[in-house]
Amino acid sequence: MTTASVKSRNRADIPVEYTWNLADIYPDWQAWEADRGQLELKIDEYAALKGTLGQGPEQLLTAFRQSDALGKLAHTVYYFPSLKYDEDQRDNDINGRRQTIEALFARWQQVMSWFSPELLTIPLATVRGWMKTNPELALYRFAIEEVYRQQEHVLDEAGERLLSLATRVNAAPNEAYSALSTADAKFPDVTLSTGETVKMSYGQYRAVLAGNRNQADRRLAFLAHYGTYAANINTYASLYHSVCQRNWFQARARGYASSLDAALHGNAIPAAVVENLIAAARAGVEPLRRYHRLRRERLKLERYYPYDFSIPVVEWDHRYDYSTVAAPIVEAVAPLGADYQARMRRGFLERWIDVFENDGKRSGAYSASVYGKHPYMLMNWNETLDDVFTMAHEMGHSMHTMLSHETQPFVYSDYTIFVAEVASTLNEALLLDYLLERTSGDNERSVLLQHAIDNITSTFYTQVMFADFELQVHRRVERDEPVTADVLNTLYKELCETYYDDAVSLEELTPITWARIPHFFNSPFYVYQYATCFASAAKLSKTLMASDPGDREAARTSYIELLSSGGNDHPMKQLARAGIDLSQPDTVAAVVEQLDRMVTQLEGI
Repeated sequence: MTTASVKSRNRADIPVEYTWNLADIYPDWQAWEADRGQLELKIDEYAALKGTLGQGPEQLLTAFRQSDALGKLAHTVYYFPSLKYDEDQRDNDINGRRQTIEALFARWQQVMSWFSPELLTIPLATVRGWMKTNPELALYRFAIEEVYRQQEHVLDEAGERLLSLATRVNAAPNEAYSALSTADAKFPDVTLSTGETVKMSYGQYRAVLAGNRNQADRRLAFLAHYGTYAANINTYASLYHSVCQRNWFQARARGYASSLDAALHGNAIPAAVVENLIAAARAGVEPLRRYHRLRRERLKLERYYPYDFSIPVVEWDHRYDYSTVAAPIVEAVAPLGADYQARMRRGFLERWIDVFENDGKRSGAYSASVYGKHPYMLMNWNETLDDVFTMAHEMGHSMHTMLSHETQPFVYSDYTIFVAEVASTLNEALLLDYLLERTSGDNERSVLLQHAIDNITSTFYTQVMFADFELQVHRRVERDEPVTADVLNTLYKELCETYYDDAVSLEELTPITWARIPHFFNSPFYVYQYATCFASAAKLSKTLMASDPGDREAARTSYIELLSSGGNDHPMKQLARAGIDLSQPDTVAAVVEQLDRMVTQLEGI
């Protein structure tokens, strides 16, 4: 049976080999309950360590080791119901279990609130002396030094405890957004020009935009999908305003000058990285506009809208059966070595992936890291070329997770967002090179080249525009200016006009499309990192494909070391060791030049 025959939206009808195997985490709920009880006990055990750090290196080492053990258990206990819930977010029983663990997470954060203030009562010179005489404690050097580096933003014990008590309240806007956009979203059915009736969920909406060459159908899909958001736009605006107010409160509580500074300080990233990125993108929009003008001309459209961005400039109705994608995705990463490829094959063969869309399933795609187990990937496969590259993208995250978990202790196992998208973006770049090298037809080459260009426009320009948007909104909040639906819509419309000018027309609903961007609500000041990671991956890809074998091997070695380093240093330093310097403007400018070259190639075809 080919996977193309899997059409049912009923999860029970989907063959088990296309669903992830959560039994690799726990065989049943009884085993999960046993560990949930252990988690409560370990939280109490950790709380009992309060007041012991000053007694010497052994006591400090004990605290770190117990924190590691607690963290491993907490994340394992959390992911089982969390992943299960994403299979069907209408299941209130599983949602209740997930919320139970979130409550324990909040309690864990409260219990840990004493640690940093207590550690800071010990002179740094004393702790460095302890590390010098105790190699096992020296393992935690970076984590210890980080506490002292951020000392000016750490509150006393009472203050830290007070902020920890707000953990669940802080999550309320995110959870409300998720419920409104998934569990309670009522996406309408639309009848396309073919006579087919399709529910305009996000997965089906993307499929129409990527594969339906009738502009009227794409417009119908756009109005139906975003009409759901428009019907609740004031609620979305209120939720986003709450997110920004929360971020500003937390920033001020810890003594930061802005929400951006607060978001970047933890990873020692200068605010200028974001500000310069936005300035460089705004200064380099002409190749972006030139590409969309070319598309409008070749598609023979009188008016050209954002919902026209995904349709190929040539006829291309090829559907990508899921069963055929593993081989090229694995073969494409040969420059990263046979060991890397072997890990990736396991992911396809051992049910790490939940493949198809079903009723109630979370939209989009992600890779989830379960320390001590293996990664899990969520997909919503609709047989598009975009799905193929999304699979390669999530596999990149998963390989990063595996290498980090295999190499690093728990305390450093979680790599930063600033580095995370390098692995996923590089996987996509290698797949593109692999496919371009193996096609000679102008049609397929045009489609692949367009995909490469679209990768730049979406991963670089669109994400920078999103970063531009959220930075402006947060600064409005910091100036005590209103943030209403009208304000957000106007700001988003102005940004579309700034980046696209007259190359793209806007629909009445275009200004409200900010409401569908989950990162705005779930992970503020995240999206700019897609752009910086794209620039980093472009440079790495070029080196990995260099003509000199020694250069290629050195690049491969430094890249694997980057992925294996997890979170054991500041990300700018980690990237620098892999030969990437994001403080240099030419790193970002190179992306603009790359787009210009690709548009020229597409014009030639």
